[in-house]
Amino acid sequence: MSSDNTAFDSASSLEVRGVIAELIDAWGRGDADAYGAFFTEDATYTSFLGTYYRGRGDIVTSHRALFAGVLKGTRLADDVLDIRFYGPDTAVVNSRGDTYKGKPKQADQLSKTQTYTLVRRDGRWLIAAFQNTKRKKLLERFTYLFTPEARPAAER
Repeated sequence: MSSDNTAFDSASSLEVRGVIAELIDAWGRGDADAYGAFFTEDATYTSFLGTYYRGRGDIVTSHRALFAGVLKGTRLADDVLDIRFYGPDTAVVNSRGDTYKGKPKQADQLSKTQTYTLVRRDGRWLIAAFQNTKRKKLLERFTYLFTPEARPAAER
């Protein structure tokens, strides 16, 4: 389901995908410091609960506690939907994702939609902003039933 929508070479797209893959790996190891290293110092992070974190330090501290508690032993599933570049040093990634334990979830089972905004600093891509939204599939179905035109073009 992934498609890159870029005006740049595929090397930039591969680099951005690599950052997301390494971020997922750090999560799977429960390594809050490695996870946080993929964010800019002033990054913003909005969880699916609506919790707003500001700065790498806040992201690392919160994830250290989460990895030791409710998210201990979880892994991330992520399916990149698209990557768009706005100049050579800014990328926006949309994906579907979820946490899991045990067997990985399939793409159609992912319950969250994410938006990553990445910037290239000193030749390295970092996440400047992250937004995670919990999908409400039942409400989506009702909306599409009563307002079919509201269904995203990619799902028609």
